[in-house]
Amino acid sequence: MVSYKRDAVKNGMATEGIGQLDEEVVRRLEQRASVNNRSFESELRHILEQAAEGDFAANRRGFRQLSRRMRQQTSGRTHTPSHILVREDRDYDHEAY
Repeated sequence: MVSYKRDAVKNGMATEGIGQLDEEVVRRLEQRASVNNRSFESELRHILEQAAEGDFAANRRGFRQLSRRMRQQTSGRTHTPSHILVREDRDYDHEAY
């Protein structure tokens, strides 16, 4: 169970609190911080910053590139409308196989 509390924002920086973390999770985070020569707090900040910015942007770029390639590879082909594919899947007896 994790509890979350956001305190007032001061000078553009918010103070966050997370409680009731599993001791094993805390131990692994402390170990990770040590390997990266960071304090526990700095390691948490680094993880959160990456999750909020880097991963989202990279995933979005990757998705756009994949979509572009798929559109190029399938251009000129006749495509089955999605509502037909969804209906076929819903009607298909998945339990039988």
